[in-house]
Amino acid sequence: MKIFKAIVIILVFSLGQNVVEAQGTLPIYSDYLSDNIYLVHPSAAGIGNNAKLRLTHRQQWSGNDDAPSLQTISFNNRLGKSTALGGIIFNDKNGFHSQLGVQATYAYHLNFGRDEALNQVSFGLSATFVQNSVDQRSFVIPDPIISQVVESDSYFNADLSFAYHNLDGFIYLTAKNLLLNTQDAENKTFRNINLRRYLLNAGYFFGWGKTIQVEPSVMMQYIERSQETLVDVNAKVYKMLGNDKRVWLGASYRSSLDNNEIEELSQITPTVGLEYNKYLISYTYTQQLGDITFQNEGYHQFTLGINLFQKRPKDRGYVPNYNPFLYKKDN
Repeated sequence: MKIFKAIVIILVFSLGQNVVEAQGTLPIYSDYLSDNIYLVHPSAAGIGNNAKLRLTHRQQWSGNDDAPSLQTISFNNRLGKSTALGGIIFNDKNGFHSQLGVQATYAYHLNFGRDEALNQVSFGLSATFVQNSVDQRSFVIPDPIISQVVESDSYFNADLSFAYHNLDGFIYLTAKNLLLNTQDAENKTFRNINLRRYLLNAGYFFGWGKTIQVEPSVMMQYIERSQETLVDVNAKVYKMLGNDKRVWLGASYRSSLDNNEIEELSQITPTVGLEYNKYLISYTYTQQLGDITFQNEGYHQFTLGINLFQKRPKDRGYVPNYNPFLYKKDN
């Protein structure tokens, strides 16, 4: 456990530099910090002692017409001792371009610990179908470059994910966009596009049984096609208000580890959340940093959640995304 803790602390505090997002199907933002980690890692499906229903709305550059926006609805639950299923529906709109996607997930969890000690390995596989559409009727001046960007009207994709939870710590390793095939709108043929992205996400939870709890974490991304290396450095502070209420504040800094001649985008995301019994509400605000910015306005995101089918925790994971309310060891 000491070695596990040391690895996570070194990752969190030694990394820190963002990122121009090169997206696959479902964009990767900071909503995974709002107890919504399943959006990023398929192996998180059914990870806790309850089912999780989450709704998100993200609005970029508020007040601008046709600004990017993203809505998701997700649900995941464990069925029986080891098997879990999950699903995501998302709507991603950016000006004249939009995507409507459906994702289905199968996960399997292997527990190696005693009843009161979590030691769990998880595997997850997701399959995704996305319908892509572009409406150029409102272009004032036709732009042939933009017109050539869209070459398909539907996508097929797959993600593979592994996770390890051990009491206070967790590590996720996920490969996204493994089978991104596009269907040409004209001749209905399929071709593969390399948008593979590899994620390493690790964190540690301090303060088990305490009123104040802290959870530092880090997520690294490697994009194969552009050879970009990106990193999120995160920290959350929880304040327990009893056995079924909690508020938390957090911050995430996203940056690029690549040294390019052109200044890379970077951003900071403060977040706040409230959990009451089985309900969750969270708000995040992302502000772009540096001399090169698209807009002065930031990106707003809201998350609403409800935990269903609460189970008595046999394997007491101490991290919040496994057992939300374990305030004292004698609960």
